[in-house]
Amino acid sequence: MTLNFPDFPGMNPYLENPELWSEVHFGLIAVLARSLNAVITPKYRAAVEKRVYSDALLVGIPDVSVFQKGTNAASPNLATATLSEPLAVTVPMTEDVQERYLEIREVGTGRVVTVVEVLSPKNKRAGEGKQKYDAKRQKILSSDANLVEVDLLRTGDPKPVGGGIQSDYRILVSRADRRPAAELYAFNLRDAIPLFPLPLRSQDEEPVINLHELLDTVYREAALNLTVDYTQQPIPPVSDRDFAWIQTLKT
Repeated sequence: MTLNFPDFPGMNPYLENPELWSEVHFGLIAVLARSLNAVITPKYRAAVEKRVYSDALLVGIPDVSVFQKGTNAASPNLATATLSEPLAVTVPMTEDVQERYLEIREVGTGRVVTVVEVLSPKNKRAGEGKQKYDAKRQKILSSDANLVEVDLLRTGDPKPVGGGIQSDYRILVSRADRRPAAELYAFNLRDAIPLFPLPLRSQDEEPVINLHELLDTVYREAALNLTVDYTQQPIPPVSDRDFAWIQTLKT
């Protein structure tokens, strides 16, 4: 482990590690809510909401109840039997999942003006998480609420938009009064994270969101530098060329 961490111009790919992402996701939603409420109140309020569902997964813990070859004192009939060697396997288990997102609401009426989603791995791969998210996404796109969708994960299937654009990361800003037209901020590992506006009602000034600064805040507050080894490939890995580039960024 090293404290000599790189100064990334954009997204830190080490934060995509599944063991860290839930903490990064939670922290980013919380920091984003605080930063927005500092500028959109008293007309609006950023409220943290959660989506809850059950999802099946494989628990990667091998079965420790493995029979040993030889005598079994508890089973006299097997005293002289030689048992076959078993295989270590995993069994599907059900996990309760909670995913946080933001709703920008009008104070007084409680009307949802904008929904801000930060994608998680389960939103991008086949399963209950993707089904739940895709249904919610379509419901928002069919409503009079704006949608901001932030995808900071290189793995999984990107959410559909027109144009066939390929990129490591993307931010989608879909304004209710301009659909089906939308604004896509596509960027790659070595790029700066684009600044983008948070859509509100058409007559209102829109705050600008700086995700790079917010991620830096999450990184510091959660002391994530103590958990990352920048001498190793991130998870998921990058190309050898990009890994060599990361080594040049260490301060």
